[in-house]
Amino acid sequence: MEADKQLIERCLRHDQEAQEELYGRYAARMYGICLRYAGNALEAQDILQEGFIRVFQRLNQFRRQGIFERWLRKIFINTAITLANRELKFLNKEPLDPAFLSDEDELSGLSRLCQQELLELIQRLPAGYRMVFNLYVIEGYSHREIGTMLKISTNTSKSQLAGAKRTLRAQLTKPGNGNGREQF
Repeated sequence: MEADKQLIERCLRHDQEAQEELYGRYAARMYGICLRYAGNALEAQDILQEGFIRVFQRLNQFRRQGIFERWLRKIFINTAITLANRELKFLNKEPLDPAFLSDEDELSGLSRLCQQELLELIQRLPAGYRMVFNLYVIEGYSHREIGTMLKISTNTSKSQLAGAKRTLRAQLTKPGNGNGREQF
């Protein structure tokens, strides 16, 4: 924590070595977040680059009261959302049939996947599904919060999650998938 404070202070003085050190310290972890929100590695690299630009532009806004990495995560999630808005504008804004919105549809089968398999499945999701799935399942945001962030209704958020689950389930149970996973 103290090391981060000193590093932040140096970055605020536009010390290029400190900026490189901050990038080196956090790039791999932030890239993991970017990969979850991106459709592919190239898109994730774009999010990573744009995210670090925003970090350095807004570093003076970090209040030094919280955990720096949480602040970084929020910047990268918001960057991913902003960059994905181009794709999200093509989303179907109408919610699905309420029958698809049941809470009993759990993602327990996903717990059996290795991290790389899960990442690949998430990356194959359409942009809207991917965003809502990441924000709800992985980041823990509520449908109301997601609706506000993505400028969609709460029901649309729920339907996008249901669609993501349905798509993931279809991928897991696809014949010839070779993963032998149970349906969830």
